[in-house]
Amino acid sequence: QVQLVESGGGLVQAGGSLRLSCAASGSIFSINDMGWYRQAPGKQRELVAAISSGGSTNYADSVKGRFTISRDNVKNTVYLQMNSLEPEDTAVYYCYADHQQWVHRTAYWGQGTQVTVSS
Repeated sequence: QVQLVESGGGLVQAGGSLRLSCAASGSIFSINDMGWYRQAPGKQRELVAAISSGGSTNYADSVKGRFTISRDNVKNTVYLQMNSLEPEDTAVYYCYADHQQWVHRTAYWGQGTQVTVSS
């Protein structure tokens, strides 16, 4: 089993910044992609950003140029630096990890952290 623990959410004014962290622990064999999804009230969960074990990144169009994803493979931790936050960024943010052990792949999820951006 792999556990993901998120931190860094909170309340911020529009234009402000927050940094989310997500640390994986437990019986880790190998982690492929890590990333962040978010879900706003009444909306579907959407991908915000993802990063491969080699450092390749992918962003939602709505956050390009404002958010930066990074990871520390030694610490099994993924980060999301969020700048120029907008009220539309308000959501619960979930981190995930694509874990692989031999041929078995399992997606693990964090418990979610609330990000609220006031106008």
